[in-house]
Amino acid sequence: MNKEAIQELMLKMADDALIMGHRDSEWTGLGPSLEEDIAFSSMSQDKIGHAWNLYRILHEQFGLPDPDRLAFYREEKDYKCAHLTELYTRDYAFALVRQFLFDHAQYQRFGMLKGSSFEPLAQFARKVTGEVKYHILHGDAWLKRLGKGNEESRARLQSAMNEVFPYALGIFEPGKFEDALKQEGVFEGEAALQAHWLEAIAPVLDAAGLNLPDAAATEAQLGGRHGYHTDQLQPLLDEMTEVLKTEPEGAEW
Repeated sequence: MNKEAIQELMLKMADDALIMGHRDSEWTGLGPSLEEDIAFSSMSQDKIGHAWNLYRILHEQFGLPDPDRLAFYREEKDYKCAHLTELYTRDYAFALVRQFLFDHAQYQRFGMLKGSSFEPLAQFARKVTGEVKYHILHGDAWLKRLGKGNEESRARLQSAMNEVFPYALGIFEPGKFEDALKQEGVFEGEAALQAHWLEAIAPVLDAAGLNLPDAAATEAQLGGRHGYHTDQLQPLLDEMTEVLKTEPEGAEW
């Protein structure tokens, strides 16, 4: 089995979850209701937990550094997160649309991985798919609620969708080991995932009265999977490691 291929796949999944989890956490105490404070905080915790588990598998199965070092001690260029996860949170419409698009992609990915030939990853996917289902139920419900709210709420969501969609397509940026992953039955590939994702989100957007941008006519924002990031990732990494940097490397907490 191609170890490099599996490592690349799992690192991008883990990095997506870690960075998206931190972006979701920015809504703690700032949501439009206490319910949303709790919801975004819970989803943030779940995502960071997913990242920790994926890093742990990489450490135990392949001898990569431990989860804390993988999460906090790499250079920006070594992260494989999609640009979607890195972007500053502009407003609630932006946060909601991003959460909706990201979590649907994550849900479809985990569903595909439940039958992966790499059993540690398959076991993890089977464990968390149900958890992520609650995330998409949250996004679906709020998208429909605000899409049907009034002209302003629908317009704000559509504007956010138009802005976020090209970045969401970057989730499906193929890696250099796509063929190996498919041939060895580890993962069906990013093109198949994108197709499942589009099929899943289309009826939700229709029910919310929102337009789904044309994926074929949209220029995907790529580069994150290969270490080329927006200028918004490094400030977040600096913030995430601020406490660690107050102590000498190797200090134990």
